[in-house]
Amino acid sequence: MHVREMISTHPDVQGDTADALLKCIEECYACAQTCTSCADACLAEDMVADLRQCIRLNLDCADICIATGAMSSRRTGANVEVLRATIQACAEACRVCAEECGRHADQHEHCRICADSCRSCESACKDALSQVH
Repeated sequence: MHVREMISTHPDVQGDTADALLKCIEECYACAQTCTSCADACLAEDMVADLRQCIRLNLDCADICIATGAMSSRRTGANVEVLRATIQACAEACRVCAEECGRHADQHEHCRICADSCRSCESACKDALSQVH
């Protein structure tokens, strides 16, 4: 990803790239892709009816991760309260999705990979909150 390269060139940044927030952006976009792929893989499983909640949480998590990544990438102006709430919501969506995927991880490798990605994104979101003020 070119997150650091792009944000460091922004006129309002002037060298303060907020590394934890950059990591959050990268993890959000990676998690969104992983959750979307996991939902699609769940749809292809023979036991798809048993994976309905997993699919729902995967898609919800992917949506909030995309929104969080986009909002966290903006440096013009400020919307601190909403950005903090979005990052917190993303961490929560990742936690819930990781738990659900973890229930299926022994049976489906895509769920194991997704749970790991969600945990990583949750951690990055929590770390990024210290740089949003």
